[in-house]
Amino acid sequence: MGIERLSDLEEESRPLIRRRALEWLSHFFLIAAGVVLFATLVSIVFVARRPPEVVAMVPAPIQTLIQLPTATPTITPTPVPPPIALLAGHSGGADTGAICPDGLREVDITTDVAARAKVILESRGYRVDILAEFDQRLSATRRDYSPRAFLAIHVDSCIYYASGYKVARAEFSANPEEDDRLTHCVSTAYAAATQLPFHAGSITRDMTHYHALNEIDAQTPAAIIELGFLGSEHDLLKNKRDVLATGISDGIDSFLRGMTCQ
Repeated sequence: MGIERLSDLEEESRPLIRRRALEWLSHFFLIAAGVVLFATLVSIVFVARRPPEVVAMVPAPIQTLIQLPTATPTITPTPVPPPIALLAGHSGGADTGAICPDGLREVDITTDVAARAKVILESRGYRVDILAEFDQRLSATRRDYSPRAFLAIHVDSCIYYASGYKVARAEFSANPEEDDRLTHCVSTAYAAATQLPFHAGSITRDMTHYHALNEIDAQTPAAIIELGFLGSEHDLLKNKRDVLATGISDGIDSFLRGMTCQ
């Protein structure tokens, strides 16, 4: 009878033991899952602040949960080349330059031709500054104005015994090879456009020592052009300024494209 009673008690206690074991295991797995989740969150916060090399060391399941900050690409701006400078002779002051009896003035021609050349050059992708005779950007002490090329535009006196155009550079140039190349390019293109002869015999000190050539950066290629004589080239200078502007623009364009223009 005693043995039978003991067996009965054992049979009754076994479900209780199994139930408690299951409860203990469930509590264990719940705690373990909490620890794993906490560790995962800590890893995400820690690793997300580290380089990709560190992230690669983390187990793959955690890597999928990590959102690395996206690096903003660095955009390097394309440098904008300096402008071309066209000085409209005698503009911006009281001195109008040479004048004919019929009222044709040098300053009216230079400002108009400079404006037309600006339009042509800008249509070809260049930037262009138009300067007055004594523009504030010009300074013999600073010499800090540095365009890609500089051309001063003038017109000769109202006479009929001489005909042609002239182009010259500064007599004492710090960059003679480039100044000469600019002079040749402008001269060649201007002659082709206007069909005028080159009047070399009348290039004066006023041209080779022109003030503006010594008031810009010494390394800037620079020249001065006399478009023609107000008397002999009267019709061309008065009525065909697009031709003059085209000759100037073609010459500067050829120079900036690296042509020798010999």
